[in-house]
Amino acid sequence: MSEKNLVITIGRQYGSGGRMTGERLAKELGIHFYDEEILKMTSEVSAIGEQYFRLADEKAGNNLLYKIVGGLKDSLSAPSTKFDITSPDNLFRFQSSVIRDLAKEESCIIAGRCADYVLESAGMDVIKLFVYADMPTRIRRVMEVDGVDSEEAQKRIRKIDRERKGYHKYFTGLDWEDMTNYDLPINTTKIDLDQLAELVKCYIRIRGYEI
Repeated sequence: MSEKNLVITIGRQYGSGGRMTGERLAKELGIHFYDEEILKMTSEVSAIGEQYFRLADEKAGNNLLYKIVGGLKDSLSAPSTKFDITSPDNLFRFQSSVIRDLAKEESCIIAGRCADYVLESAGMDVIKLFVYADMPTRIRRVMEVDGVDSEEAQKRIRKIDRERKGYHKYFTGLDWEDMTNYDLPINTTKIDLDQLAELVKCYIRIRGYEI
């Protein structure tokens, strides 16, 4: 068994099945899957109300101005406990600290929240997935899961994808949908969860992990 923790991060388009992918893989591998749970954990660690993290969750600190490259490292520094404690940048620092601690303590799967960048920038080994699908598939999944019509599904997809893209750009300086930023981009349009899990497990073994 590999001594190092198996840490998988999942970037995902809304409606692509990214959360289901993470949950299924976690169950198959016998490890934890973290998505919104990170917000609660960060709230407990920081003693800042969870609502602050929910309001800032995967949204850019400033949708109009992206950070200059020199300012990106500041996002990974120790969080402040002063007047700017609830600023988007500081909330991100608290969250990043929790993500790094999780990766140090256990094998796990983490969805979104720039976890790939946060962990790689700290020199940690991580398997970076990006889950996507064609628009008709995404619309159908959002309609089924959220119980909305086609028009509302498309509206949610555009809004949430836009927020995730801006959030990723703001805190990493990288293009969220640039597949060269990931180890294994997966198109879920034509494969089911069983096939997807097998695909990822095969890749994990290739990377040298015994599972």
